[in-house]
Amino acid sequence: MTEMLGSKAFVKSLENEGTEHIFGISGGSLIPICDELLDSDMRFILARHEQGAAHMADGYARVLNKVGVCMATSGPGATNLVTGVATAQIDSSPVVAFTGQVNRNVIGTDAFQECDIIGVSASVTKYNMQVREPSEIPETVKKAFHIANTGRKGSVLVDIPKDCTTLSGEMDFNPEIKFRGYEMDHTPVPQELDWAAQILAKAERPLIMAGGGVIAAGATNELVALSEALLAPTANTLMGKGAFPEDHPLSLGLCGMHGTQASNSLVPQADVLLVVGSRFSDRTTAKVADFNPNGKVVHIDIDRSEIDKNVETVTKVVGDAKQALAGLLERVKVLKNNPSAAWSNRIQEFRHDWNTEADTANGYLRAPKVIRALRELLPRDAIVTTEVGQNQMWAALHYDTYLPRTFHTSGGLGTMGWGFPASIGAKAAKPEVPVVDIAGDGSFGMTENNLATAVEEELPVIVVVLNNNVLGMVAQWQRLFYDRRYSAVKLKGNPDYVKLAEAYGAAGVRTTTLDDFRREVKRAIKADVPTVIDVPIDPDENVMPMIPPGLGLKDTLWSAD
Repeated sequence: MTEMLGSKAFVKSLENEGTEHIFGISGGSLIPICDELLDSDMRFILARHEQGAAHMADGYARVLNKVGVCMATSGPGATNLVTGVATAQIDSSPVVAFTGQVNRNVIGTDAFQECDIIGVSASVTKYNMQVREPSEIPETVKKAFHIANTGRKGSVLVDIPKDCTTLSGEMDFNPEIKFRGYEMDHTPVPQELDWAAQILAKAERPLIMAGGGVIAAGATNELVALSEALLAPTANTLMGKGAFPEDHPLSLGLCGMHGTQASNSLVPQADVLLVVGSRFSDRTTAKVADFNPNGKVVHIDIDRSEIDKNVETVTKVVGDAKQALAGLLERVKVLKNNPSAAWSNRIQEFRHDWNTEADTANGYLRAPKVIRALRELLPRDAIVTTEVGQNQMWAALHYDTYLPRTFHTSGGLGTMGWGFPASIGAKAAKPEVPVVDIAGDGSFGMTENNLATAVEEELPVIVVVLNNNVLGMVAQWQRLFYDRRYSAVKLKGNPDYVKLAEAYGAAGVRTTTLDDFRREVKRAIKADVPTVIDVPIDPDENVMPMIPPGLGLKDTLWSAD
């Protein structure tokens, strides 16, 4: 036991967990902690809004598979974190958020900047805690990191009253961490593996769908090996993009509302569908009854509560995806030695070259062509984040991803403004790798103030703004399903993004041809300041394919005509 100030114990506890970066904004209740950070080697990256700080921590966590840390003061600072914390939680990203709180003796009196952030955040975190004594700080920090980064990962919030940081206590930096009912053995049950392997071995039309759980478990190699052993075409969810290399001959690409023709055509026809690390989001399944109507679904997931929640399965494997896939591969090789190639060869029916389409339409560059040009210019290990909306779906469809943890997006919550601050966190995590945010003007406008952070912290990310001066996805729905009755979508007050970037000290350019775009991307990759590339696109351009609301994969619209 060591007598120590709470603020010093907090900083030491973070250091003990291997924390190297903290993203946040200071405030009155955090002053003692921020003062202590001056004597630490940890890097505090000052965001311009607490939501951006949470997204930075989220991007950092996803890239490194390491806890991302964010911090905000009490009251509005804490509530501003909530959107980012919720985004990380639903996408199973390990983020720990620390919030300041008023002194313990005035909690419950509506003191200045007091907020019950424990009550506010309870439904959008994996767990939350409030420190009640200075001596609790080391154990609470250790618990928070443990919960966030084990099992199905997620966000944890820790609330710290200010006087717990200014007073001393007896500190134990090696406490035993134990939670009743929180089981850490995720080894799959052998019998469940046996049942699943037998079903897969008998399949004539097997198909695999990879979700984010494959990436979280580091199970890409096992997934590819099983796919090849079964000759099973492999699709991915939005969060599973990168789990299976999209230049692999068995890759089907994205499945769901804006899924590829290959995925949305073959998933309903599979007689056995192996789904790994996916929660069967409505954006993936569309109408559940038409998702895989006549097939048998086998579900692997680390979270037992996801089994049979949205889609009924014939059998399950609860546990770590890496171990489960390895176990299935071992069994399948024994049970089935000569899989037929007839089913997997059907992928060729849907192969086509997007690059045969025109570069422009109606005087604007076509968004898919811009995305594909970007893919050609970036190295295989480049990191891409996206915003939410049309830009996100164009990226998911047209930016081929080859390695896990190189494509990141807000999936479950669909948080506009996520991609740019997440790209800053990603660049802090891997400064040697090009990092690009594929943005829309609507999303970028929500968090562009973090250009100041990127410039100040010398994190030269690239932002490609697909600029149509409209909230594109909402406008697309209004165009297709509301007889072009546009309401609350036109962004007539957009700034000049070139001048905006320059005002922050970043580089800003506007490109209207693919040659110009390629030249500016190449320059931006080598630049030592952030770069915003403004790409005007047609406000009437649609993301296709698309499944109309209430319909299933079989009802996918391949064009807007």
